[in-house]
Amino acid sequence: MKSIILDSTAAATEAALEPIFELSPINLLIIVTLVLFVILFVGALAVLKSLKTLVRVTMPELEEEQKAQIASKLEKKRDRRAWWNKVAGLNPMETEEEIMIDHEYDGIRELDNPTPLWFNALFYSTIVFAIGYILVYDVFGWGMNQEEEYLAQMELAEAERLAYLEASGSNVDENSVTVDLSPEFVAAGQEIYLLNCGMCHGNQGEGMIGPNLTDDFWIHGGEVGDIFRTIKYGVPDKGMVPWEANLTPVQIAQVANYIVSIVGTNPPNAKPAEGEKMEGRASDAAGEASAETEETVEETSTAQETSI
Repeated sequence: MKSIILDSTAAATEAALEPIFELSPINLLIIVTLVLFVILFVGALAVLKSLKTLVRVTMPELEEEQKAQIASKLEKKRDRRAWWNKVAGLNPMETEEEIMIDHEYDGIRELDNPTPLWFNALFYSTIVFAIGYILVYDVFGWGMNQEEEYLAQMELAEAERLAYLEASGSNVDENSVTVDLSPEFVAAGQEIYLLNCGMCHGNQGEGMIGPNLTDDFWIHGGEVGDIFRTIKYGVPDKGMVPWEANLTPVQIAQVANYIVSIVGTNPPNAKPAEGEKMEGRASDAAGEASAETEETVEETSTAQETSI
């Protein structure tokens, strides 16, 4: 064991005594290249300095031209600095004595610094803007005021809502249709009803060849989904044709909601009741909720317009 330790110590000593950097041909070439580079760099600096001296001695006009260029650049730099100082309202330190105000208080003296140009420009621009604003909105009426902007946005929102309803209406069927007694939806259904259904059911839903649609008696169901189904598939045994090929799903939903809206109107010359009486329809409750919602929206809109 002792011999092993002695061998390891001897090996470590020999490794430490070995030269760290061997002077191989490659290392020698690197050293020579570095030395030559330093010599060439120093020589280039000396030659450049000699050339400058030679040019200065033999062609003094070039030196004068360079001095003129330098002076011109310094002048432009001073002009730019002076322009910036004027815009920012700054004064050089050497001019403080010229703008010093005579009075002082407790050893404190005040400089007569003018208002910065940028501040004056900003101030006068607000005056010009205010005059232009008054002319555009209050004198000539070229722009919309707050109330007009509000009404325009409300019209845009209503158009987007109708476009959304029209786009999403293609997915409506007898299972997903809901009561919508909004004025524009019911009016659209009334227009379609008068064009296609009035000849059989009467223009007011009083009933002619077809049954009365304004009472509480229904042959095929009085919920909005039942009415939608009846319009969509028809009743061929009773002479009512299916309308799914002639009307889109949203148009059928509009007609169904129009029929829901005329229940209980009691038009003149109404046809006697047919079918079974329905009370407490879900469509009635939904219709009342929809009407209340419409009234709330209308009251909110009126209150907003009044506050404006």
